[in-house]
Amino acid sequence: MSLPRLLLAAVALTSGGAAAAQTRTPQTVLMSPNERARAGQEQLGYADAVLAGDMIYLSGIVVGKAPNETSLEPGFDRAFRQIGKILERAGAGYGDIVDMTSYHTDVVGQIDAMSAAQKRLLGSPPPAWTAVQVVRLLPEGGIAEIKIVARRSRPAAAAQ
Repeated sequence: MSLPRLLLAAVALTSGGAAAAQTRTPQTVLMSPNERARAGQEQLGYADAVLAGDMIYLSGIVVGKAPNETSLEPGFDRAFRQIGKILERAGAGYGDIVDMTSYHTDVVGQIDAMSAAQKRLLGSPPPAWTAVQVVRLLPEGGIAEIKIVARRSRPAAAAQ
């Protein structure tokens, strides 16, 4: 077999495996274990996370302020704890986060609170992070949304 044909065959074999690793199946899609949250996910068409090979792609987790909260930090703390629970089900932890994107309705007013919660829960060294200002988030009352990409360090728990 000529070198160009051999290279094409190798590419075909490896890309087939990569495509199979990207397939969304009940085993690679993590839905919320909470019935109410899962119903909302099914209605809107999204999952907590999708496993693709050893990578984990989390849907955005929306941050909000609870009634009577005067600080933004508790909302960011709740969001990062929810992220931690999803990562755990996916076979990872905070230390496995490689990339984070956050969307803010007031990036300047929220960045310190997010950074404090992030440092407290994610530890050091930090992941890559991009913060973006947006006009609005869903659901109504959302002030920020955090999207995570992580690398799986152990087998995932049973798909939910």
